[in-house]
Formats: sequence, C-alpha cells, structure tokens
Amino acid sequence: MSIKEHEPDPAANTPWWKRVGWLLVIWAGSIVALGIVAELLRMFMTAAGMKSH
Repeated sequence: MSIKEHEPDPAANTPWWKRVGWLLVIWAGSIVALGIVAELLRMFMTAAGMKSH
C-alpha cells in the first residue's frame, strides 16, 4: 500500500480578483434568473386575469 501525496490546491494559486469576479458573475446571474422568473409569473398571472390594479 503506497501513500499518495496530496496535490496542491489549484484555488490557492488563483488571484483574489478572479475569485471575486466569479462570485460577482454567479451573483449577477442569479439576480437575472430571479428577474426572469418574476416576469414570467407576472405574464402568466396577467394572462389568467389577475391584475394588480
């Protein structure tokens, strides 16, 4: 049985601005997805005759 050496973590060598950039991209994508779902729900509710005013 051999002892396998641990490989270095690739995230440890990544610059902080790349990690923050990915965080912002994922956050913005989730906000856009939420907006799309909200607009689709509004369209379906309006089509069903449910209006807010």
